[in-house]
Amino acid sequence: PPPPPPSFPNMVTLATNHPFLSVNPIKTGQLVKMLLYTEVTRYLDFKVVEGSFVYKGGKIYKVPSTETEALASNLMGMFEKRRFRKFLVFVANFDENDPKTFEGVDPKVTTMKDVYKKFDLGQDVIDFTGHALALYRTDDYLDVPCLETINRIKLYSESLARYGKSPYLYPLYGLGELPQGFARLSAIYGGTYMLNKPVEEIVMEDGHVVGVKSEGEVARCKQLICDPSYIQDRVRKAGQVIRVICILSHPIKNTNDANSCQIIIPQNQVNRKSDIYVCMISYAHNVAAQGKYIAIVSTTVETSEPEAEIEPALELLEPIDQKFVSLSDLYEPTDDGTESQIFASSAYDATTHFETTCNDIKDIYKRMTGSDFDFENMKRKQNDVFGEDEQ
Repeated sequence: PPPPPPSFPNMVTLATNHPFLSVNPIKTGQLVKMLLYTEVTRYLDFKVVEGSFVYKGGKIYKVPSTETEALASNLMGMFEKRRFRKFLVFVANFDENDPKTFEGVDPKVTTMKDVYKKFDLGQDVIDFTGHALALYRTDDYLDVPCLETINRIKLYSESLARYGKSPYLYPLYGLGELPQGFARLSAIYGGTYMLNKPVEEIVMEDGHVVGVKSEGEVARCKQLICDPSYIQDRVRKAGQVIRVICILSHPIKNTNDANSCQIIIPQNQVNRKSDIYVCMISYAHNVAAQGKYIAIVSTTVETSEPEAEIEPALELLEPIDQKFVSLSDLYEPTDDGTESQIFASSAYDATTHFETTCNDIKDIYKRMTGSDFDFENMKRKQNDVFGEDEQ
């Protein structure tokens, strides 16, 4: 059996669902690490998402992340290609433990804006590098030290090199397989499930949670994990997300007829403060009928007309057989759980990958245990059980 997870005696977790579909960077993306180190992968099958694209000037282009792709890309002019190629070589050779690879950059001091300036990269290149390679949602990263951004770009490139078509994975049969896999693992270690049970009350005593009441019964606990919808008095609204599910009878144009893809529309390309995301999957991932495609468009709401905000993405998908629009409030906890022992997650944001969700998981872990979630420590425990050679 895999190594046991950290012990949380008398803990209750209230069910939550991701509202729509997502993808996740392959190889060392945080979710992939969690799946591998917990052995949840034995319950799941994945398929590579066939393409990764970025929006520029009303058209979409394949995201270049290698030297060869940079020189062949239509995203840039000839001189820009050469400068971007030099930047990618620098990133590929960069090792935060080897100052010889820094090329005059101090990764803990030099901002990413200054790194771009060093390689003389134009605004369009900066847009797709920061948003389609490093997967930032805004441009705030430009004014902070460059180490994390460089490592994010390296992760993208290394993930792409592993599988070739894109750096993204998607579970066969849809995202519902993810919570099901973790549920099976929890059951192995004694987790008990109460299905189809309405939550009537969170029972408190002296400011601490002691149980959850449902249909006259109380499930006793010392700690409670839940999403914001269960504790409206302990969260605050931080914005809104619009999501549109589109059913198509064709692949998206200019994607080489890919059966699945991720498209990122950087904020600056459509005069916004946040990016627009498009995730398209199909019958190839066993989530739609033969010949059908499902595209999910999402973004953070910035105006009083949310549907108009995602129009650039919907234009890429035409013709659309049918679409379903939904607006979701974004909530985040105001109670860190230290006193109440109620630990709420944040609502799902507009991104189509799980990096922000994994950060939220690690934050909850730290609030519950008082210590950081350590991937390497989890890996060491796994090696103690299986041995190095079996990893």
